[in-house]
Amino acid sequence: MREAVASLGIAIKLALHSGEIELMSDDIGGIAVHVAARVAALAGAGEVLATSTVKNLVSGSGLCFSHCGSQSLKGVPDEWSIFAVER
Repeated sequence: MREAVASLGIAIKLALHSGEIELMSDDIGGIAVHVAARVAALAGAGEVLATSTVKNLVSGSGLCFSHCGSQSLKGVPDEWSIFAVER
């Protein structure tokens, strides 16, 4: 997605996380949604960030990650290891 919109002069920022969500009428919620939103807020233009959860789930896929450090995420317990998804 990052490369596809770059040709349009648009830089997006994305976050990848995996976890259970809560279905609430026409919306979703839960800790996984909050984690993804907080990680997305850390991303810069054109950057794709992922939690260690995603990094571990895709182990062996050929995707490359670089560690960006650990972060406290507002409203979310614990420290989270954040990784940049490299091409």
